[in-house]
Amino acid sequence: MENINHENNFFEKKHITVPTAVINEYVKNKFFRNALYITEIGSLTPNCAHQELTERQCPDYVLVYCLAGKGHCETRNELFSLQANQFMLISPEQAYRLQADPESPWHIHWLHFNGHMVHELKTNFDFQQFKKPVALPFRDQVTDSWQKIHSSLSDGFALENLGYANLNLYHLLSLLLFINNGNNARRKDEDQLEQSIAFMKDNLHKPLTVESIAKEFNYSSSHYSTLFKQKTGLSPIDYFIRLKIQYACQLLTKNTLIIKEIAQKVGYDDPFYFSRIFKKITGKSPVEYKGGLKLKKAKPAVVFSTSNWSVNDFLSTFKTEQNYQIY
Repeated sequence: MENINHENNFFEKKHITVPTAVINEYVKNKFFRNALYITEIGSLTPNCAHQELTERQCPDYVLVYCLAGKGHCETRNELFSLQANQFMLISPEQAYRLQADPESPWHIHWLHFNGHMVHELKTNFDFQQFKKPVALPFRDQVTDSWQKIHSSLSDGFALENLGYANLNLYHLLSLLLFINNGNNARRKDEDQLEQSIAFMKDNLHKPLTVESIAKEFNYSSSHYSTLFKQKTGLSPIDYFIRLKIQYACQLLTKNTLIIKEIAQKVGYDDPFYFSRIFKKITGKSPVEYKGGLKLKKAKPAVVFSTSNWSVNDFLSTFKTEQNYQIY
């Protein structure tokens, strides 16, 4: 087989091979350290699409994970298409070649690993199922683990660096081997986020904070905010404010309610403060909005429901204002 030139620029200094002498001295003769250990780690970015990994084979398992784009993995027996958020395991001594798709070049991470625990993992978790690309939805977690491993080895091959990198390998492999567990946790988060939105809708008359909502669903405020923004594209407070204002729009269609009453129903004691927030979101003051309803009547009133309703259904009709400090 041909050897890869580790000195060229196509690896963009992202390729690290742990020297054999280091593995022999610090890893192979130590039972715990030899359980699972890394021998090589690398990355290939889209701007290197014209390059390919020449045909090679190694005595270790090779994990290849595609973050974006797509490409091909060719072995002597099969050709696989590897796409974003998919991974595969190439078994030891299996010749392979990696090639980016020229129209949609990939961004991939790869990692070589071995150890006496590999044989047990192979038996218990059927590594054969991973010889073809498998979907892996935990992009952020995979990338985080890979970066920790790479960063540690980049600092040199001292015992503590090897130890930290190899312990992170356990976490990375757990993401692959226990995909269903991760999916269950993800579904749980999604369910709780939906419940938190319903909680907001039921409490539009209150001045809720991120901390109070997160506590209601046993999250830290920072973790809840991160999950919420990933799901909706908005911070919890931005979303909650829009829920309030959109409900206020519905209330403005009722001629019997004055601005002060509407403000109180959506959690604002100060009607002038409410009016400023209303205008930031809609581009009109409550009075202007209500006057427009009387003049035009071009659109039917939207019926507000506290269930099966999303602020995203209406976002396109409002101005986007971020980073509110009020609630």
